[in-house]
Amino acid sequence: MNSNYSFNVDKVVIWTLLIILPIFLFFISFLLGRYPIAPIDVIKTILSPIFPSLKVSPAISSIVFNIRLPRIIASLAVGASLAIAGSTFQGIFRNPLVSPDLLGVSQGAGFGAALAILINMGNAIIQIFAFIFGIISVLITYTISKTYKSEGILVLVLAGTAVSAFFSAFISGTKFIADPYDKLPQITFWLMGSLSSITFEQLAMISIPLIIGLIIILVLRWHLNILTMGDEEARSLGINPDKIRIITISACTLITSAAVSISGVIGWVGLVVPHICRMIVGPDHKILIPASLSFGASFLLLIDTISRTMISIEIPLGILTAVIGVPIFLYLLRKGYSQW
Repeated sequence: MNSNYSFNVDKVVIWTLLIILPIFLFFISFLLGRYPIAPIDVIKTILSPIFPSLKVSPAISSIVFNIRLPRIIASLAVGASLAIAGSTFQGIFRNPLVSPDLLGVSQGAGFGAALAILINMGNAIIQIFAFIFGIISVLITYTISKTYKSEGILVLVLAGTAVSAFFSAFISGTKFIADPYDKLPQITFWLMGSLSSITFEQLAMISIPLIIGLIIILVLRWHLNILTMGDEEARSLGINPDKIRIITISACTLITSAAVSISGVIGWVGLVVPHICRMIVGPDHKILIPASLSFGASFLLLIDTISRTMISIEIPLGILTAVIGVPIFLYLLRKGYSQW
């Protein structure tokens, strides 16, 4: 009785923290920046659309609603998407070293964005190109894997590696022919990851694929526990592993392409966050996926807040996630963590 009670209390504490953490960081992020805002002013500004009688500074209102709010929402959405995709892929492929860009989605999206920048397209077209080429890269990977009759998962991983290298070469070629004084800096900065110029229009463009992908993964997350047992065990339980794998990979591709299309290439979130969550809540995907959503959103929001407040110039997100994510990952390896 005592052990069960303690276990239930621990679960309540963990889930309370996972719910409170993104809410707390959501509020704190409004306070920090090149133009600090007092907590009471943030509260009044957020409530002003509901209570018009509240007197709010137009400058503060513009900063909160036009600059920081879309960026905070984007950080939460991108972090949650990458973390959930990472957790899902690690379950599908039964490999803790898998990340969302395994099948080439990030490299494909990077090439799409680089191509759009090279031909002088606007932000909306850059986002669309990145999203479309991210999906195309995964379709190519899957098509290649289907041409072989050997082990499906292994061939899919190897095909993803080849497609990633292929699109990486195209990115390098695009950078090589780009104007070194104009286009090349834009391409390089986009590839390093940033949310500095995010708008509500860009968020609206990715909202549908994000919502669809997240719902599919959340609904099917309990199937991932069966997939980790192997295909034969899954079939014996009445589950079609190939069908579930295709659906979940498609959902992960949707949310990863959508996330990368507005943020650029941000590494380590989809690799490190699932490990941290697995250490906290265990390997059960019914719990792990929602935990990854919460912690991934909180993690990237914290990183983004640091990137725009640490020094006078903004640090690209890809640099910070690597600097912070690599030591965490090495620490987990040193502990010999392997809850599978």
